[in-house]
Amino acid sequence: MALGGAGVQAMMGECRSGQEALFYEFSLERHVPCDHLLRSIDRFVALDGLRRELAPFYSEIGRPSIDPELLIRMVIVGYCFAIRSERRLCEEVHLNLAYRWFCRLGLDGEVPDHSTFSKNRHGRFRESDLLRRLFETVLQRCIDAGVVGGEGFAVDASLIRADVSDRTRVESAAGLPPDAAGRAVKEYLAVLDDAAFGAATEVTPKFVAPADPAARWTAARRRGPAFFAYSTNYLIDVDNAIIVDVEATTTIRQAEVLAAKRMIERSLERFALYPERLIGDAAYGSAEMLDWLVDDRGIEPHIPVLDKSQRTDGTFSRDDFTYDHISDTYRCPAGHTLQHYRRPFAIPRTGVMKDNSMRYRASKRDCQVCALKPRCCPRAPVRKISSSIYEGARDLARDIAKTEAYQTSRCQRKKVEMLFAHLKRILKLDRLRLRGPNGARDEFHLAATAQNLRKLAKLIPAPAPIPAT
Repeated sequence: MALGGAGVQAMMGECRSGQEALFYEFSLERHVPCDHLLRSIDRFVALDGLRRELAPFYSEIGRPSIDPELLIRMVIVGYCFAIRSERRLCEEVHLNLAYRWFCRLGLDGEVPDHSTFSKNRHGRFRESDLLRRLFETVLQRCIDAGVVGGEGFAVDASLIRADVSDRTRVESAAGLPPDAAGRAVKEYLAVLDDAAFGAATEVTPKFVAPADPAARWTAARRRGPAFFAYSTNYLIDVDNAIIVDVEATTTIRQAEVLAAKRMIERSLERFALYPERLIGDAAYGSAEMLDWLVDDRGIEPHIPVLDKSQRTDGTFSRDDFTYDHISDTYRCPAGHTLQHYRRPFAIPRTGVMKDNSMRYRASKRDCQVCALKPRCCPRAPVRKISSSIYEGARDLARDIAKTEAYQTSRCQRKKVEMLFAHLKRILKLDRLRLRGPNGARDEFHLAATAQNLRKLAKLIPAPAPIPAT
């Protein structure tokens, strides 16, 4: 049935403009959903202690500065919701009611300019090590909430692309251009002697980036071209995948192993977290690292042993020889003895080589007439075996690898890999925005803080609101 114009006008609503109310009653508290992520996160963000630590870095005279708590809360919003641009972050906080509520801005609070973040980051925040303190404050909340077991830790590193263009690279042999300057270059010069960066290896990379010389040219990924990158190192508690510590290093295995040691020592010193076992991949399975865990720290290494003694040419490997701890000798499959020296010295020798290994040699008389020589040392007059001075720790790691607990640890190691996937795919930190070692360190700390806050919000749900009567 067709209706006339008047009938249609009566059934449809009409937008009435120009009749705004003189007064409004509006509450941000009522307009932020109870199940919003920021409501759960807000319970664990206590910044009073950080404000006290920042007080000495502010002048007592002059104009009042922007509240540092506002800046920190805005940064937390940005990293929790993958808002990578600070300019866009300011726009989002200005428009989003939930962001305003979390930042304590109200409806008419003024959002600071995006340039404020850079000024504070390069000044007060780094001078006071604020972002590190923020991470540790959130970690302490995790410990207080009982979600950190402290019995088993897992460690790993992941490459994060640096904020430089591959097309601007120069040959390392040529050195930095004369006009190369800036904050990133000064930071690079400051870490040349740091074992986590410049002193990690004597190998010079093929290329260097003038805009960020500390970023290392690497082709560590199996697929794709080489690129400039930093490494973010995570030490996590395997119970609930809480990040216990985070460290920025260059993309070298030796630097990543050093970062693991630093993070373990720091967690013990600052939070009294002493793990019973450490889970890692073969990159942490060097003899020195295993000995540090076993003898120096008493931690079980649930780590594959980095072993290059296996032969692939059909001849006997070191595993085919039996070691005698009492006499400190090896016995070959034919029953002959391999030892350090076969004659006494006036000055006793330790037999330790520069690479912290020891050589065991068979007798030439035994090898020449041995029927197994073609399978043992076909192209050498005698058979030699190299063994690390830390072989005891390596043997312990091999024994642990045969247990069911080790198989469980292999599954738990995936938790740290999942955190890296979350970091890059959800939080969008697959490429840095800040340059220099300090810039990488700032971003890694903020991202780890955001991941721990999101984990807390998931593990400890907010209490249900009390219905109004």
